[in-house]
Amino acid sequence: MITISETASDKIKQMLQAEEAENLFLRIGVKSGGCSGFSYGMGFDDNEQEGDKVMEIHGLKVVVDEESSKYLYGVEIDFQDTGIGGGFTIQNPNAVASCGCGQSFRTKEEDAVLAQPCED
Repeated sequence: MITISETASDKIKQMLQAEEAENLFLRIGVKSGGCSGFSYGMGFDDNEQEGDKVMEIHGLKVVVDEESSKYLYGVEIDFQDTGIGGGFTIQNPNAVASCGCGQSFRTKEEDAVLAQPCED
């Protein structure tokens, strides 16, 4: 479902260790918002919810809520260290449009809704 590069998973594991809290895992999700329609969210959590999809990737526990999973199928997450800072990159095969910063996207279904004329 989701691919996380070894570089990204190593960086996430380092960040988890710095938290010094037990039972934390990576939660990845999507929410409405951003300049293209949806925005990505990644953070640490210690509470699984009903309907969550749980995966283990490179020894890292990754959890995705049921609603977000349909937008994240096939996503590839990497970490680029540019020397000046770097950050996580997300390649989403479901996205037909994304903003310049790469943090928000729109799917084919949302494109179809936006293309329909208003009924006012």
